[in-house]
Amino acid sequence: MKVRRTLLSGSRQMAIFDDLEPSEKVKVYDRGVMMDEDADTRYNALISYRTGDMWAPQVAPTEALQIETAHFLDCVEHGKTPLSDGEAGLRVVRILEAASRSVEARGAPVDIA
Repeated sequence: MKVRRTLLSGSRQMAIFDDLEPSEKVKVYDRGVMMDEDADTRYNALISYRTGDMWAPQVAPTEALQIETAHFLDCVEHGKTPLSDGEAGLRVVRILEAASRSVEARGAPVDIA
């Protein structure tokens, strides 16, 4: 089974992106997750869930790679800097490295260089 689903959850809402859905690729739920703020109990991941309504915003049925390729060609033709240039890639790598260090330190905040 192929799965291409991303879930983002906060204290007030949760969004799910499912690339394999033919319609309603994005669903936003009025439900959230509340983590216990106490450091002693946070380790045990005590979580309370809220539930509510769901809405699905209209998302244009476009192919991401096609859009990215068209943007790249436009930048080459007009001498523009792409949105996803090497600097953007470096920022992503720094964020991922900081996230890994944070996980190793049991969720401690990590500065991003």
